Amino acid sequence: MKRLACLSGILCATLLAASPAPVPVGWSTLKTLTSIKAASPATALNNRQVSIPGFMVPLEDDADQVTEFLLVPFSGACIHVPPPPPNQMVYIKLRGGQKAKMSFSEPIVVTGQLHVATVQSPYGDVSFNMDGDSVKPYAQ
Repeated sequence: MKRLACLSGILCATLLAASPAPVPVGWSTLKTLTSIKAASPATALNNRQVSIPGFMVPLEDDADQVTEFLLVPFSGACIHVPPPPPNQMVYIKLRGGQKAKMSFSEPIVVTGQLHVATVQSPYGDVSFNMDGDSVKPYAQ
């Protein structure tokens, strides 16, 4: 009986520790944000674990690795053309001092906890920020 209770306790602890799968989010959903106070599909994602594909705009001078960057919907945004609107940029800060390989032109997917809140960046206001857990190459 003790063994069964122990196994059930381990199973319960494992299930409680497992985090929910991240919600895949596209830029069309983020675009629905017109006001932080107005209900929209984008505001419904506040504090949720999400995965968003896009392109990196580094905010640090380190040429190889970054801990902070903007995620934007198209390559070259903010660099060769004016920045996208605030609801089309996500400020990413990687958790735990993680670093990601810097890339301007390769698509990536970032997973983490999304927050709907205005953040100031060198490229203007950003409507979303994320506590980034992972950055991976994007594969369709």
